[in-house]
Amino acid sequence: MAEAVREAVRTGHLAPGARLPSSRQLASDLGLARNTVADAYADLVAEGWLTARRGSGTLVADRMIARPILARSAADRSGDPCPDLIPGSPDLAAFPRAAWLKATRRALAAAPDDALGYGDPRGRPELRAALADHLAQARGVYVSPEHILICADASHGLQILSEVLAGRGARNVAVESYGLDRYWGLLAAAGLKTLPLPLDTHGTDPVPPVGTDAVLLTPAHPFPVGTALQRDRRTAVVDWARRTGGLVLEDDYDGEFRFDRQSVGALQGLDPDCVVYLGTASQTLAPGLRLAWMALPPRMAEEAVAAKGQIDTCEVFSQLTMAEFIISGAYDHHVRAARRRYRDRRDALVTALAQYAPKVRVIGTAAGLHTVLGLPPGTEQRVLQSAARQGLKVAGLSRYRHERSLSAMPDALVVGYGVPSDAAWPQELSALVRILS
Repeated sequence: MAEAVREAVRTGHLAPGARLPSSRQLASDLGLARNTVADAYADLVAEGWLTARRGSGTLVADRMIARPILARSAADRSGDPCPDLIPGSPDLAAFPRAAWLKATRRALAAAPDDALGYGDPRGRPELRAALADHLAQARGVYVSPEHILICADASHGLQILSEVLAGRGARNVAVESYGLDRYWGLLAAAGLKTLPLPLDTHGTDPVPPVGTDAVLLTPAHPFPVGTALQRDRRTAVVDWARRTGGLVLEDDYDGEFRFDRQSVGALQGLDPDCVVYLGTASQTLAPGLRLAWMALPPRMAEEAVAAKGQIDTCEVFSQLTMAEFIISGAYDHHVRAARRRYRDRRDALVTALAQYAPKVRVIGTAAGLHTVLGLPPGTEQRVLQSAARQGLKVAGLSRYRHERSLSAMPDALVVGYGVPSDAAWPQELSALVRILS
């Protein structure tokens, strides 16, 4: 009986959340002793196939498995939410509401009255102190609290840095050949020209051409390509900054989500005087918190504060709560749990593709909330059209290519597996695999 239930869950005939008959009813239906059924249920709960909740009965657990690969049209799924696998966001349903609320209550109870005023444009001192300790331990970032600047998100931080660079007379910023066009747009809005860096089989070659004033990189997990910047290249770009007086802008958007080995330390640790570190809670918690931070070289801290403005634009209650969340250990606990969840999703994706679409190459799976799926030459647009017909939101790799880049990668999809809830993920994975198979 237990094996039959496992197989039904594994193949999707019993969907996550489905209620099973009571042990008494099932024993009667099968002609078995009730204790036999109860023991089987207990084993399946212990193995993680089922969950037992007081007052709710026995339910099929949410498991990271692929549903059967069945042909379904967009019309068949017209009542479902539109599946979204666009990278750039975490699972918002997994936000730790109870822990966050607990931290908010503690933070507000301890907050001084002046915390409710306009405050320091650098951000609340409680959060800057908590971040200085956390970043040193988790990411190898070395910065004093007075050189941390709180901002609304990475785009806000880059906007501030763009103004600082333009004010210093900078003209050119080197960027990765594949990345976010909104970042390039922010640099361009400040009068800065973006120069795409070469890309080869080892990833980005980060040493820019003569006349470059700064370099914008995502070294721990280059977006969206996924190949971490190699050790010799990390050293080379920092050496370039020291030698020329240039600046490295390090976007560490998902550096805490590395799955297969210890996280790659931040580039900033190699030389805090040459590297600006940008971190954010948008991937680890939620973008709606509007919380990000920059670890600034001492020589440019005041310029960045002036560029931000004299009023702290980041809401104070979230800052105080985030400080308490970090200090209490709740943030570290949440990140570890999220890392396990997203690793399970990555593993389910890799397993399903190996079984149903073995010609698809999976690239950049060591970290983050997305992966790149290499496609046969000339098929990217056709696959995107097929996904659109099925109502599945996915992105093509070519969408992220800089218009002046001389480097081009083969056709591929960029799949974000962070967005769906645990309950929705199996269905969305199944939809993706149907398209690719």
